Amino acid sequence: MLWRKFSGEPLRVPVKKAVEDTIVREREAGYKLKVCIGTDSQVRGADTEFATVIVFLREKRGGFMFISNEKSQQVFTIKERMLLEVAKSIEIAYELCDLFNQYDVDMEVHADINTNPQFKSNEALREAMGYIMGMGYAFKAKPDAFASSCCADKMVN
Repeated sequence: MLWRKFSGEPLRVPVKKAVEDTIVREREAGYKLKVCIGTDSQVRGADTEFATVIVFLREKRGGFMFISNEKSQQVFTIKERMLLEVAKSIEIAYELCDLFNQYDVDMEVHADINTNPQFKSNEALREAMGYIMGMGYAFKAKPDAFASSCCADKMVN
């Protein structure tokens, strides 16, 4: 996966190194961090574009994010697409979780899945929640899942 900053500047080191450098820099500046990871997708014609974000929140001091986009020409049902979004978020959370433990940084995985049963994405809620919590991660769904439903959403629109 290729990662970049919100400014568009590519990360010049592997994402794990960039995240560790960020944690160290922010801690040295006196900030307490929380990290939220989320993925959203958009279907356009034959393409499905995914955006995964790592959102760094400085306690009472705003935040910033790293972004990765991927495209697929595979056709997905809504449930498959929602679960693939969750899988992409879990994949990066798993890659980074030892850093978060080492530096005592709280982390949440956000799923762009509606908790209202009237919405089609709700079909994937139970499986997604089980998947995320089964990995031992904190889980948020809409309307509390801003990393996926706001941040990542802006990166695929």
